[in-house]
Amino acid sequence: MMDKDALTAWALKNGWEMIGGHPSLAKPNAPKEAIVRLVFKATVVALEVKKPAGKWEKVGGDSYAKVTPPQDDDLLPAGLGFEKVPSITKLMQDSRDRKVFSAFG
Repeated sequence: MMDKDALTAWALKNGWEMIGGHPSLAKPNAPKEAIVRLVFKATVVALEVKKPAGKWEKVGGDSYAKVTPPQDDDLLPAGLGFEKVPSITKLMQDSRDRKVFSAFG
């Protein structure tokens, strides 16, 4: 099980940033515009993706009790539906790279 604090810590450690109060991944060419985010409620967490029209769409999520930490070589916690966002690991890597380069910029 992963609660809000554990998921937030995991996200920030893996390249996500707080944008608009949510752990988010941004567009590579617009680093302040979130396109994927985690939305925390009292008992559930939702994975949302921003559609081209600008609306957020829930693509996954579950109760905290059903979200499990990453195992072995997995980068992603299970139970949130990350597999529905094919570019998720690339977005995470781009975000980590931006942080590294901005630290030297």
